[in-house]
Amino acid sequence: MTKIVKVGDIECGSDELFLISGPCVIEDESIMLKTAEMLKEVSERLKIKVIYKSSFQKDNRSSLKYYDGPGLDKGVKLLAKIREQFGFPILTDVHYPEQATAAGEVVDVIQIPAYLCMQSTLMVAAAKTGKVVNIKHGQFLAPENMKHPVAKCVESGNDQVILTERGFTFGYNDLIVDPRSFYHLRNIGYPVVFDVTHCVRKYGTPSADPNGGAREFLPVLSRAGIASGVDGVFIETHPEPSKALCDAASQLCVYDLEEFLKPLIELHQVEVKYRK
Repeated sequence: MTKIVKVGDIECGSDELFLISGPCVIEDESIMLKTAEMLKEVSERLKIKVIYKSSFQKDNRSSLKYYDGPGLDKGVKLLAKIREQFGFPILTDVHYPEQATAAGEVVDVIQIPAYLCMQSTLMVAAAKTGKVVNIKHGQFLAPENMKHPVAKCVESGNDQVILTERGFTFGYNDLIVDPRSFYHLRNIGYPVVFDVTHCVRKYGTPSADPNGGAREFLPVLSRAGIASGVDGVFIETHPEPSKALCDAASQLCVYDLEEFLKPLIELHQVEVKYRK
């Protein structure tokens, strides 16, 4: 049975589909606020609850020349402003244990990046904030072995956990989504999210390269995840994805989000009925 994890007024793991969305990395304030404004409108029209996501730091860049965010202090101040102005619960990721406390003072969900999901000190620091911890499934790890980072979190006194799938990589600059992962992650007992936009990234390409991904696969992958019974979807959005400073090839245009979500919501409703 899936544990219900509360993020604000969202019951993650219930029959209600939820959305994690926002720009990949914190950019200019006008872009962040415009995205939040559009997400608010989509949330209200489609009756889908949203957790606003953006990273204050992207430390796993393949080049020192790539934009890596505004940093912790400036980043969390802007996230706090978005939370106050739009009422969204906030999610951001941390790369180092010393970032967890400061981030936890502002955000509702602390995310552990996929590459770092086995880092014990990072997991313990995130867990001890008392915030919900979203653990991204490492591209290198069998899905059933995600029980180990979950256990580290629980043993540190925090069982408020969400698990997010984002595909497997085999060292050939591509990611593969195995639907069996959703089954294995579900069996660990916590809400499962499908990060569909990161699954279409092409590794080895500049993060701001609008050709460094396969956005055309977003509809089919997202429908597969919803039909597999995930509790939430993770879709990074941006007003002008081709100009985004990070993941320009995979983010969805926020103005296209509403139409993109409509069939997913309908399919989720069918899946819930089937499950019962």
